[in-house]
Amino acid sequence: MKEKLQQLERQLEGDLFYDITMRTLYATDASAYREMPLAVAIPKTIEDIKLLIRFAKNEKTSLIPRTAGTSLAGQVVGSGIIVDVSKYFTQILELNKEENWVRVQPGVIRDELNMFLKPHGLFFGPETSTANRAMIGGMVGNNSCGSNSVVYRSTREHLLEVKALLSDGNEAEFKSLNIDEFHTKCEGTGLESDIYRSVRSFLSNYENQSEIRKEFPKASVERRNTGYAIDSLLESAPFTAGKEDFNFCKLIAGSEGTLAFITEIKLNVVPLPPKEVGLLCVHFNSIDESLRANLIALKYKPSASELIDHYILECTKENKEQIKNRFFVQGDPGAILVIEFARTNREEIIQLAKQVEADMRAAGLGYHFPLLFGEDSKKIWTLRKAGLGLLSNLPGDEKAVPVIEDTAVDVNDLPNYIRDFNEILKKHDLYSVHYAHAGSGEIHLRPIINLKTKEGNKLFRTIAEEIATLVKKYNGSLSGEHGDGRLRGEFIKQMVGEKNYRLLKEVKRTWDPENIFNPNKIVDTPPMDTMLRYVPGQQTPAFKTVFRFHNQDVLQHAEQCNGSGDCRKTQLSGGTMCPSFMGTRNEKDTTRARANILREFLTNSDKLNRFDHKEIYDVMDLCLSCKGCKSECPSNVDVAKLKAEFLQHYYDANGVPFRSKLIANFSASAKLGAIAPGIYNFLMTNRTISKLVKRFSGFAAERSMPTMYKTTLKNWYKKYKLQRTKNQKPETRNQKLYLFCDEFTNYNDTEIVAGKTWI
Repeated sequence: MKEKLQQLERQLEGDLFYDITMRTLYATDASAYREMPLAVAIPKTIEDIKLLIRFAKNEKTSLIPRTAGTSLAGQVVGSGIIVDVSKYFTQILELNKEENWVRVQPGVIRDELNMFLKPHGLFFGPETSTANRAMIGGMVGNNSCGSNSVVYRSTREHLLEVKALLSDGNEAEFKSLNIDEFHTKCEGTGLESDIYRSVRSFLSNYENQSEIRKEFPKASVERRNTGYAIDSLLESAPFTAGKEDFNFCKLIAGSEGTLAFITEIKLNVVPLPPKEVGLLCVHFNSIDESLRANLIALKYKPSASELIDHYILECTKENKEQIKNRFFVQGDPGAILVIEFARTNREEIIQLAKQVEADMRAAGLGYHFPLLFGEDSKKIWTLRKAGLGLLSNLPGDEKAVPVIEDTAVDVNDLPNYIRDFNEILKKHDLYSVHYAHAGSGEIHLRPIINLKTKEGNKLFRTIAEEIATLVKKYNGSLSGEHGDGRLRGEFIKQMVGEKNYRLLKEVKRTWDPENIFNPNKIVDTPPMDTMLRYVPGQQTPAFKTVFRFHNQDVLQHAEQCNGSGDCRKTQLSGGTMCPSFMGTRNEKDTTRARANILREFLTNSDKLNRFDHKEIYDVMDLCLSCKGCKSECPSNVDVAKLKAEFLQHYYDANGVPFRSKLIANFSASAKLGAIAPGIYNFLMTNRTISKLVKRFSGFAAERSMPTMYKTTLKNWYKKYKLQRTKNQKPETRNQKLYLFCDEFTNYNDTEIVAGKTWI
């Protein structure tokens, strides 16, 4: 297979990796799963993707489409070739302001799309908590929603057209079709027509229609992501009178890359919301109170109603970035409901907030009702969106695990559903974190489980089984926005019934008869407790470290990274983390990659010194130790500290490189250069000599070498001080100027001080 991969690599315009390092970095996403892929492809063109499809067909392997890799249900984990479109498929292709649509490639970041749209008075509505790195292709694959879905619903409602490559390698375009156009599609030849004929056949069947309407989540559950959306297709003109035109985009949204490979997306965009936004942050004594109050809030048409529970609020007390964002919290509430109102003027919001408060107090709900605007409201949303990462800060091996966090029910059923949910957990001596989309009937629920133990692994499955039964009782959706993947796929048959499950399998079989696209997701999914990151009962040694890691060891600190990918934001989003990724746009250079590679070898190495791996060194190498992750990563993963710890152990085994010694002793070498700065500068700037010096010392040939100033700062200061003492008037001698002189200011950047005239 290696020879065939090498041949494929030569044919691609983009990149193909099949080394252990890159395969390891793509073996996980933000879920609990891990599976080593065959290779990782970074395609540059549509022709590259066609080549990959042909290769997958010929070699009986698969392609797993991937954008930012923040999937929570294992959607982008698999044994085939990971196809990462996040680097090159990033173009905004066309905007039509008159018709309110935009055409993009799948690697466009949601927030950056809205930066582009804002000057035109438009934006794309659905907003995930990962919006500063989540990409439109991933949002389509998952049918993402977000906190404002009470207004803008899901990606499915905004998806107009899709261009994609089918499993036979041919290009297809899916868009709205009237009845005549639909039947014309059915009369053609080839795979595309087979797809249309198949859906016409099974959705025209009255028994199938009845079964779908009976077993799928009830229509009042707006966040429905269970299986393929054949229930949405059924509600279109060919099959239900008076409904909108047929559009396969409804099926493609939420299909998780299992049906076709998307290359282009046309989206509906909407006018910008009112500029005046206020957040009513109601404090409650319990989760139950907050959910009953949520029904009151929804009567006033908020643009969001989001829950933050006390577990997350506790985590914010220890997070350097989030401490400043919890300024509005009074006491220790059991839950806070963040109710957002967007209106044309502030006075209208103030009056709405007073009415909501009066209604809630009359019902005996809530004890503190701060109303916040402007920059204060941005801080609260930052705190809310950090919830997922903050949950990884729990010390030790017990974590808030993604197992049943995505269930959605009718919002009116939510208080009773959560009450039943917590009774199930109590039976197993578990408790759960509650946060997110109360307004849409979807609370993210994460029980605290240690997946490293056999008991925790068993609980992982038990909880999934029992909550699936509870969701079915309320006729809800097992996935509200995060998708089925390999986590929930096993339970889809239970959710929609045997007959409907056969229809879902027919959909997959018709679109992808050779199982090329992201197999074993949604249908034919293996047991949900297989291919987990942690092998139950697996032992790791006690690590003797130079640094101390508070309440944990070095491996547990690396494991705090949950893969949510905050480190993949670009410079357009602001902040520091992660500068090397911002420069290269390579997954290898993310904070996440560094934590992943360290976790992998500290867990699985057969060496006595588990740090002694060149693969770790290669991934750590571009870390600038800027500490941006220490403050900006919601999980507080301190990669600068991890890198320093790693390098000590790696150098213990392999010796310290000359380049590192040279940098460490820069003051000594600079002192020698400062004796004759003119000669030193000539040697460092001469092309031939400089090239030899860099090759010998281990520096990149492309970089410039630091040059010396004509004098040192210390020598300049002695001369300046002498002159100033002579010329200074007596009445000014008490004035002081402090100069901080490090080695760079002393030898290289002396002109910062010496090049100025000082009075």
